[in-house]
Amino acid sequence: QLQLVESGGGLVQPGGSLRLSCAASTFIVDDYAIGWFRQAPGKEREEISCISRSGGSSNYADTVKGRFTTSRDNAKKTVFLDMTSLKPEDTAVYYCAAVYSDSDNEAKCDNGMNYWGIGTLVTVSS
Repeated sequence: QLQLVESGGGLVQPGGSLRLSCAASTFIVDDYAIGWFRQAPGKEREEISCISRSGGSSNYADTVKGRFTTSRDNAKKTVFLDMTSLKPEDTAVYYCAAVYSDSDNEAKCDNGMNYWGIGTLVTVSS
């Protein structure tokens, strides 16, 4: 069983930056690609990034491309989401999720995830 815990959410002003962390409970996290998702009030959940199990490949939704960066430190069992130039429309609950992968460099998180964290709230407001 893989448990994921997000942290780092909070209130930030427009234009500001925030780093989210996703800590995994087991060393087998390096068998999993990790995705970041978000859900704003009244909206569908959105996949915003995915990183391969090695960290060598990642992809992003158009809504965050160029502003958000995902990375991972498998030795520390942690995946990060660095968010810059934040906008009010980035306000949402952010979740990390894991999907088993048999490829070191395939970042594919759009076909169902095996494990989910409980989420962390990011509020972008002045």
